[in-house]
Amino acid sequence: MTDKAPRVPVAMRLRNNFLAGLIICAPIAITIWLTWTFIHWSDSWVRPYIPARWNPESYINVAIPGFGLLIAVVLITIVGFLGKNLIGQSIVRFGESIVQRMPLVRTIYRSVKQIFETVLKEQSNSFKKVGLIEYPGPGLWSLVFVATDAKGEIASKFNAMGQDMVAVFLPPTPVPTAGFLIFVPRDKITVLDMSPEDAAKFLISGGLVAPEHVPVLRPKPKAISKVD
Repeated sequence: MTDKAPRVPVAMRLRNNFLAGLIICAPIAITIWLTWTFIHWSDSWVRPYIPARWNPESYINVAIPGFGLLIAVVLITIVGFLGKNLIGQSIVRFGESIVQRMPLVRTIYRSVKQIFETVLKEQSNSFKKVGLIEYPGPGLWSLVFVATDAKGEIASKFNAMGQDMVAVFLPPTPVPTAGFLIFVPRDKITVLDMSPEDAAKFLISGGLVAPEHVPVLRPKPKAISKVD
């Protein structure tokens, strides 16, 4: 004779069903809200500059969500296409020469341009590798995104000391957009197989959403290679 399974109280079953529904609905609702908010934010920036004769909302009297975002994407693509030919490059150089004469503006422009060129460079490996470093102390490990090799004056100072350093980005939990830039010896970084997307999920969830991983036997720990 088998023992009967303990009866689950109605209140607990309702609670479990609510939590299960919350797990299903919350990600969908948050994704829709963030997408809708981004579309409206983009439209609010672009729509005021669209001439009325080219704006379909002037004819149908109905707001079209995402029309401003679509126009922005098209214009940016056209600018990129024109900027690759000789005439476009001449115009860009002329505009940059004007910006270079503005003391405060040129500093901001150079910094922003360098960031975008580094992040969007097709052949760049920046932020495409994830690793572990001992931080904030020995025996304590933190998840980092590998940014780039030390460059410029910083690289020359480290080279004079005989150190090969790599810049890594140490993000906090649960908002990984802010963090610390740390220079770490190359051989002190333990490279992981997880993708940056999986690492971001791991950080945002506070370690609750860990990516699956099948252990692979290696003759020695993976070393960090040169970063573009």
